[in-house]
Amino acid sequence: MKKIISLVVSLVILAIIYTKIDVTQLLQVFQNSDRLWMVVSLAMVIPLTLLTSWRLQQLMPRSGVLRFGEANRLILASSTLNMILPSKMGDIAKAYFMRERGHLAGSLALSLVIFEKTCDMLSLLLWCVFGLFFYPNKDVLFWVMTLGVAAGLLLGILLLGSRRFAYFFFTQTHKIAPGKFKAKIDRFQYAWDEMHGYFWGEPTHLAKVALTSVFIWFGHLLQIWFFIFALRASVPLLANLALSPLAILAGLLPLTFAGVGTRDAALILFYQPYFGDATGAALGLLCTSRYFIPAVAGLPFLGRYFTTVRQFKGSK
Repeated sequence: MKKIISLVVSLVILAIIYTKIDVTQLLQVFQNSDRLWMVVSLAMVIPLTLLTSWRLQQLMPRSGVLRFGEANRLILASSTLNMILPSKMGDIAKAYFMRERGHLAGSLALSLVIFEKTCDMLSLLLWCVFGLFFYPNKDVLFWVMTLGVAAGLLLGILLLGSRRFAYFFFTQTHKIAPGKFKAKIDRFQYAWDEMHGYFWGEPTHLAKVALTSVFIWFGHLLQIWFFIFALRASVPLLANLALSPLAILAGLLPLTFAGVGTRDAALILFYQPYFGDATGAALGLLCTSRYFIPAVAGLPFLGRYFTTVRQFKGSK
């Protein structure tokens, strides 16, 4: 039911967007696009997916065995599930996959995936703060967003870097959370504490994974910059490092289907100083392809995980 509601919200937002822009002009934007840059930008999905798969391999403890091919299948299958399950829960489903297939114990598998997604979020926030710091002519809205993103980055670093702060944060969250969420918070806190013990026990391993995550997210933001080239528009790289993460964060809000609608509206709004609404809408479609292409590529591998998916849904 939640997915149907989010799909309806996405369609409503898209309907509003496309009633305010000239669809003919949108088609012309694609017709006049640079074919070479379009191929290059779309093809970046491949190395970024492979690099993410390699990182998943590096996250595994020495006692666990995860071959590169299996890691790649897990990444693609979770991309497919992210189009079905709410709030990027397809990524959390990877923990169930790894437990079911004997790669890791259940709690450590969840800890590993939590750390992976934490690195992703902190890397995205890091590039956003970096870009916003250099972004010219910030108005009140951008100063509020800069402070908000910086606060989120600081909170994430504290949660990741301090076991004591993490304990305090989860304890206070447990106190104010509704009753139905308390058990989930307790499980999450246990997995987070286990993650602390595992990754901080090997600082070199931690640094390698963290730097890889920062590099991967630079690649994602670079891909969006290349999309802009493909649409024959121009945006300074530092401005793109500020604006594209904000649009991605808007797409992570649990309101719409796979971020469609909110991300498109954010791209049109934030990039107004550089190009028109039709180009912004075209950029939104290309950004959606970043999620759609891996999701389609993961369909052939999803069958082997159906049993785990049913167990995962039943445990929610």
